Amino acid sequence: MTPRHTSLVAGPTGALEVLTAGHGDPRTVFAHGLAGSIPTTRPYAAKVSGTRTFLHFRGHGASDTPDDSWEYADLAAELWAVADHVGAGQALGVSMGAGALCAGLATDPTRFERLVLVLPAAIDRRRGDPAMARLAGLAALVEAGDHEGVAEHLLGAEPVTVRSDPGVRQWARGQADRLVGTGVGRALRTLPHRVPVADRALLGRVRAPVLLLAQEGDPAHPADVARDLADVFPRAILHVLPPGGIMWGHRSRVRDLVGEFLTPATEPTAPSTGRPLHE
Repeated sequence: MTPRHTSLVAGPTGALEVLTAGHGDPRTVFAHGLAGSIPTTRPYAAKVSGTRTFLHFRGHGASDTPDDSWEYADLAAELWAVADHVGAGQALGVSMGAGALCAGLATDPTRFERLVLVLPAAIDRRRGDPAMARLAGLAALVEAGDHEGVAEHLLGAEPVTVRSDPGVRQWARGQADRLVGTGVGRALRTLPHRVPVADRALLGRVRAPVLLLAQEGDPAHPADVARDLADVFPRAILHVLPPGGIMWGHRSRVRDLVGEFLTPATEPTAPSTGRPLHE
């Protein structure tokens, strides 16, 4: 699925690292979460046909860190630039990437034909809970260049049931190597105190189908955020999965849901009541 090398494209304020796989339509752009990466978004594309483009936001991977600004509007501008560059009509965003999509849609609600928001963490209300405060500790480890500390910190955010799994531990070590030496530390201190949109009602203008994926028992990504968004988007389809790690315990199910939605045989619809579909 994945070509060997990434490339750089011009973003609004600096170069952005992207990786494109596949060919033809549909064209989908995939946006990672805070302290995430292109590799962490690749699993979501496993059953998506057409052209898949993955990006690194500012400060991540080989993308530039143009300044100290960490606002969702900045991230939305970068996501829109990559989507325009590859002609993407669909988008998937994970956590911070979902927030970037919301920020962009608040001012450009008709840009995409289909949208997937995975583990959205905030809408229009600031968070100050322990899950957000914990990110400051990760920032200190990243800035100190502590590879092992970063890996252990990342593991601590995963479900207890998977922390000893060799594959999960290998993922944490690889992600630590990708974070140390980047500009992510500043983002970890700043972005958790920002909100994607000023007023969630702005998202009610989005007419494209929106798939929302959440899981119970995730303090960093409360399922109620996804439920609230499902009440805002007019054509929302919501799946709230049990605890266990959305891409650990539920990887196969998530791949199926995303693949079916972004490569649809028929148009998904919400019930006639206007309420979202729930799992």
